[in-house]
Amino acid sequence: MGLYKLAAPMLYKLSPETLHGIAIKALKSGLMPKTSPVTDPILNQTIWGLDFYNPIGLAAGFDKNAEVPDAILKQGFGFTEIGSVTPRAQPGNPQPRLFRLLEDKAVINRMGFNNQGLYAVAERLKKRQRKGIVGANLGKNKTQEDAVSDYVVGTRALAPLSDYLVVNVSSPNTPGLRALQSKDQLAELLKAVLIARNEVVATGKAPLLLKVAPDLTDEDKADIVDVALETGIDGMIISNTTIERPESLRSEHKGEGGGLSGQPLFEPSTQVLKEIAKIVDGRIPLIGVGGISNADQAYEKIRAGASLVQLYSALIYDGLELVGEINRGLVERLMVDGYTNITQAIGADL
Repeated sequence: MGLYKLAAPMLYKLSPETLHGIAIKALKSGLMPKTSPVTDPILNQTIWGLDFYNPIGLAAGFDKNAEVPDAILKQGFGFTEIGSVTPRAQPGNPQPRLFRLLEDKAVINRMGFNNQGLYAVAERLKKRQRKGIVGANLGKNKTQEDAVSDYVVGTRALAPLSDYLVVNVSSPNTPGLRALQSKDQLAELLKAVLIARNEVVATGKAPLLLKVAPDLTDEDKADIVDVALETGIDGMIISNTTIERPESLRSEHKGEGGGLSGQPLFEPSTQVLKEIAKIVDGRIPLIGVGGISNADQAYEKIRAGASLVQLYSALIYDGLELVGEINRGLVERLMVDGYTNITQAIGADL
């Protein structure tokens, strides 16, 4: 058992946001022990012209303000994603807004895109040496009625400073945001963002991804994929948190409003990933997110069609040592199945 799991019962006495703040400060300090990265070539792949030495990324939500992307990469991640970032700084929703569901290895959040805004984030990214893959997740301000303009502003600011961009229209915690996943609104948004990206960086630089919700109808999935392919975006992230509440939840916090992540999200998000992967049919890469807490689950996402995977909630329960454990486990599983590179396993279960 790692040090984190031994300390977890004491750490859980702190509020989730307090503990998150401590984690950011620890990474900032440079005192966190660096993790020996798993560098087996079997995990190497090049996507969007970017060289990923392993497929495990940290999802958006942890490093909202781009305070510690390089420190995160030193913990063994193949890539990390900052944000969500909105043009103007905003405090987010009232506290408490983040809840651990210990019995369920889950989290409910209704943060509401709390962040320091584009200027602060851009200034930090400008100071980076651009070693390692760092994406930027874009959101809109709560009071902004013209959503397209916020995403365009975010794109102009962060496309030159990021390795990839994510249009996040799937958080349940900003009123009206998920409506942007409707076919006509999504097409208008993505076209505008692509134009803005191409005006500030060379075409093909800062690949543009769309992050979608798991709570989609079959028609929604088909429409979203149609728009993604027609507009020419570079990939999709599947999926964000869910507003559903499985009957299996046991925690006293199960009735809290917001997005549910962690273990209960694994099966529904993987099912959505598999369905969208079948429609996409390899035409654009997909990133699988939702409930990953071990190598078996990461491998299942890959075999369901994900080229890369992301995690976050599992770190609350298993600590940063989980990243190395998953990568080592993936190497073992790929070798057992006779693969010489991870790309051969992508979509194997479809």
